[in-house]
Amino acid sequence: MASRLNPYISFSGDARQAMEFYKGVLGGTLSLSGYGEFGSQTPPGYEDKIMHGMLETDRGFTLMGADQPPGMEHRPGNNYAVSLSGDDADELRGYWEKLSADGNVSVPLEKQMWGDVFGMCTDRFGITWMVNITDQG
Repeated sequence: MASRLNPYISFSGDARQAMEFYKGVLGGTLSLSGYGEFGSQTPPGYEDKIMHGMLETDRGFTLMGADQPPGMEHRPGNNYAVSLSGDDADELRGYWEKLSADGNVSVPLEKQMWGDVFGMCTDRFGITWMVNITDQG
């Protein structure tokens, strides 16, 4: 899979409804993964919340979204990030190094509970970036 760049929207508990709405508007295939799928690691009150959603359309549009994780403030107007994802670890780590330099790392780029390597940072211009390297194992 080639690397991709797309918007990633955070919601305050209604990600499922929002992503289903966008599917109704744009068409395509919607996949949703809930926090509850991770058993004992599920934050309290998040059993029915969406940890990751992805809508892919026949026209080549990709939109990702999720419910804001516990401990992070949801602020409409500042509830989006740019997502870089794929399976080329060297390429994506290179992007990460450049984006996070002189910025603020909120989630270090490391293996996560869903198996991928993931990190989140805010670059020196105030833009939030998420980098996800797909698990090859």
